Amino acid sequence: MQRFNLTIFRQFWSIAKSYWSSDEKWKARGLLLLVILLSLGYTGLSVLLNNKRGELISSLSVRDEARFWQTILIFAGTLVVYAPLYAGYVYLRDRLALNWRRWLTDHFIDRYFQNRAFYNLNHDANIDNPDQRITEDVKSFTQESLTLLLAVVDSLLAIAAFSSVLWGISQPLILFLIVYALIGTLTTVGVFGKPLMQLNFEQLKKEADFRFSLVRVRENAESIAFYQGEQCESDRIKGRFTEAFDNFKRLIFWELNLNILTNAYEFIPFILPAIVVAPGIFAGELEVGKVTEAQGAFIRIFFSLNLIVARFQSLATFGAGVDRLFAFLASLNSEDTATGTTDATTASKIETETADCFSLDRMTLKTPDYQRILVKDLSLKLAPGQGLLVRGPSGCGKSSLLRAIVGLWDAGTGTILRPSLDRMLFLPQKPYMVLGTLRDQLLYPNMNLKVDDLQLQQVLIQVNLPDLAQRHSGFDSTQNWAEVLSLGEQQRLIFARLLINKPSYAILDEATSALDAKNEELLYQQLQASGMTFLSVGHRESLSDYHQSILELTAIDGIDRQELQNWSLTVANT
Repeated sequence: MQRFNLTIFRQFWSIAKSYWSSDEKWKARGLLLLVILLSLGYTGLSVLLNNKRGELISSLSVRDEARFWQTILIFAGTLVVYAPLYAGYVYLRDRLALNWRRWLTDHFIDRYFQNRAFYNLNHDANIDNPDQRITEDVKSFTQESLTLLLAVVDSLLAIAAFSSVLWGISQPLILFLIVYALIGTLTTVGVFGKPLMQLNFEQLKKEADFRFSLVRVRENAESIAFYQGEQCESDRIKGRFTEAFDNFKRLIFWELNLNILTNAYEFIPFILPAIVVAPGIFAGELEVGKVTEAQGAFIRIFFSLNLIVARFQSLATFGAGVDRLFAFLASLNSEDTATGTTDATTASKIETETADCFSLDRMTLKTPDYQRILVKDLSLKLAPGQGLLVRGPSGCGKSSLLRAIVGLWDAGTGTILRPSLDRMLFLPQKPYMVLGTLRDQLLYPNMNLKVDDLQLQQVLIQVNLPDLAQRHSGFDSTQNWAEVLSLGEQQRLIFARLLINKPSYAILDEATSALDAKNEELLYQQLQASGMTFLSVGHRESLSDYHQSILELTAIDGIDRQELQNWSLTVANT
């Protein structure tokens, strides 16, 4: 695992530059400049407050009451300005981080759904838990980036401001500080850099895997209950937690050693200024308050120079997050993400062309890794307004053919002519229920359609769901529809979605598998009456009654199915 070095900085800039050169750049840069100006202001006031602390001690040591009260008034007046200035600095810093997070989150979400990257990333073994990278990693990146950047700015300002104070008191202290901070930084980075970076990277991954396993249980609760798989799932989740637990044990062991070093290392500066200034105090050359002033200036400069050591654990965590986020961005940017292939630059692809008709011309379909042929040299044409039924034994490639038609898989050769995807609608065997209202279920994916309640109710009657809206408190009721509706009701509901969206072409993958023959007949009659062109995948013999053509996918005996499958095309008029 790489250390927090130039590689991490290059990765950081690859992610950060998109925001700071975006259409919000002037607003962001202006806000950053204001934050730096506030930092400059409260740093200058810090020097004054540090000076007055020394004055306060000196006035008490010489019993000068007038000087004491004058110092108190100046100190209080300075504090009145300092407190809101620092609070404003923190607020604007966090507000800038929040704006950056909003923009970067939108940017990643846009890229995630562009060119179906969310689908293709499922085949990328190097990218785990994209949900965590978009949520937690982006949040950490924006917050920690500004915190670290402004910590560097604050440190530089503090060094510039307090060095003159310390130089006037004791020049050897300045030289000692530089050498002491340099030794501490090199030791910390050299000993703890690589182990902490690697352990933090692994911890982020293992925590995300643990959380994802819990989400999987929630999403598949009914199936797990039917299988009585509670013990298996419990053991699996505990196993992932144990991995995170063991890694965290190693992490806190390294942090223990780091804390031993840093605690001892950081306490020495509290006593060193007093030792250096003491001879001047004893000789009467310096006032007692100079000890406090020197100590305050020394500590501020020391912690400014000691920034890497003081923040090393957060730097290691930040570096691991940058590495994960950069890998995610690189995958979104790569050609592989858009194609879903492992060698997109040299392997052949199925050509997809937009047309007003649907046909396949000598199409050979392979798996995305190009290791198996699924369909070989297939040609067909589907006339407008007609229906084509694709059937065959389970595992023969029917669903793979649909993936090729809608462009999810393109490994192979040949040509697909089809309308643009916005003129097509896909109905899967397990319907997708969106988060939202009943109206949202019916309109998806075209949520901007203007359809009144009377039209929606009429369509529900057409698919034999006449009382659905009434049972669930109307079309604007929000439910967990995947839970409250049976599979058969869900299949009828997405048929209603099809009738409302009115695409030119419909692709149905076992879309009536959970329905009885009567309901299946009713839905296909509605589909035929709509005038749509449709392609169905199914096993039931009854489906042939609703289609004009049949594509029979049949493996030829004697051929190893893992190497090659040949298909015969039967077109039957029904």
